[in-house]
Amino acid sequence: MKKILFVCHGNICRSPMAEIIMKKMVADRNLADAFEIASAATSTEEIGNDIYPPAKDCLRRHNIPFTRRRARQMTVADYNYYDHIFVMDDNNLRFLHWSMPDIVVDAGHGKFYDPNGKIQKLMSLTGSNASVADPWYTDNFERTYNDICEALEYLF
Repeated sequence: MKKILFVCHGNICRSPMAEIIMKKMVADRNLADAFEIASAATSTEEIGNDIYPPAKDCLRRHNIPFTRRRARQMTVADYNYYDHIFVMDDNNLRFLHWSMPDIVVDAGHGKFYDPNGKIQKLMSLTGSNASVADPWYTDNFERTYNDICEALEYLF
């Protein structure tokens, strides 16, 4: 079983969208038993909050089912448990370094990595160093949805 964790700043837009879209993709391929999928935040700002309403609207437009959930922060236990941890942008790596400096290492010049190679930017699956568009700032949830879907296809 592949254990995958998606991580963004608040766990109310990008990472829960990735979690929910990935769950739908694996269910549609009859692979639900082969994956364990979750999401978390780098910050504590939105802990306990549900998915941001415009993110829900985007998921509904694409017929992606979801249920109420509560944002939570990533922990060291998560790092130890999950096989793959996908962050949405470089800031997510920076925040993880601040909260878990023994796990996410500062390589200098704004570069961060984890020695076990579990953490990577989601868009790196596509061969790009781009970030998943942050709809909190762009208000473009469709672009975020498209970025996520493009990257997730590489997990199959």
